[in-house]
Amino acid sequence: MEVNMSSEEVLQQIRLLNQNGGKLNKKWVKKNNPQLMRSALHYFPNWDSALEKSIAE
Repeated sequence: MEVNMSSEEVLQQIRLLNQNGGKLNKKWVKKNNPQLMRSALHYFPNWDSALEKSIAE
C-alpha cells in the first residue's frame, strides 16, 4: 500500500471536503478519492477515526 500523504495532509483533505460540502461517507471517498482513503487507513484505525480526528482539531 503506497501512501503519499502525511497524517496532517489526510486531516486537511477531510476538512477541505467537509468545508466544500463534499460527501464524507466511506464508500464515496473510497470510490472517488482512493488515495485519501488509503492514506487515512494507514494512519488511523478506521475511516470514522480519521473523521473524528479531523473534526476535533
